[in-house]
Amino acid sequence: MNITLSLEGFNILTALILIGVYIVIDGLYAHYTIQISKRRPVAAATTSGLMHFLMAVGVLNYVHNFLYVIPLAIGSWIGTYLVVRHHHTKESVIANLEA
Repeated sequence: MNITLSLEGFNILTALILIGVYIVIDGLYAHYTIQISKRRPVAAATTSGLMHFLMAVGVLNYVHNFLYVIPLAIGSWIGTYLVVRHHHTKESVIANLEA
């Protein structure tokens, strides 16, 4: 197996796709955690299955060039941030409606 850390085999389109995929994956992970805390087994299990399926896409890409770990990390950060921010906003709106 030829593992590299070079720009020669690095494709920017693949990197952008990986950012998008990992935004979704980390969003799913945050959603998964919320579903676990709410004790919703079907939603949590479904989210987990989809999340692991999508993770395989990233793994298949960075196995050959470790530079793809950078877009994975960027997408991961964005995905978690967006879901947690959305969840917090949603809870704030509900709390204001109940007040």
